[in-house]
Amino acid sequence: MNLEIDFRSGIPIYLQVVERIKERLAAGQLKPGDQLPTVRSLALDLRVNFNTIARAYRIMDESGIISTQQGRGTYILEVPSLEVSESIRLKALEDLTQRYITDAERLGVSPEELNVVLNKRLNQWEEDQQSSQTSNRTKEKLTYEGEF
Repeated sequence: MNLEIDFRSGIPIYLQVVERIKERLAAGQLKPGDQLPTVRSLALDLRVNFNTIARAYRIMDESGIISTQQGRGTYILEVPSLEVSESIRLKALEDLTQRYITDAERLGVSPEELNVVLNKRLNQWEEDQQSSQTSNRTKEKLTYEGEF
């Protein structure tokens, strides 16, 4: 499992692991019944202490996100309701935004500078999204026309 962990963020690694798994669950990348890597395996992949991953799994187990069964493995439990999924997604977005602002503060960036850069990137993202949608519609039209 490829989880992105920021070792310099100041956020405890075990919390980052929990958040990355919640994000994948909210995005539909993980589904009920999916098996997670063993604690040892994920610890080796992320190059962190075994106890760090064990703590993250314990938190998720207590929250009802996963179930760990001795000798069988760790599995994702039922999909949370739409409201819970949206709540998880928004919390992840808020956490991401806070990390972004914290990093900008460390760089000595003013709120005005941050706003300019963010708006520039948002505009580029919107243009890319629109371009992608247009491209997909063109491909669909060509496929449709090619069927006759």
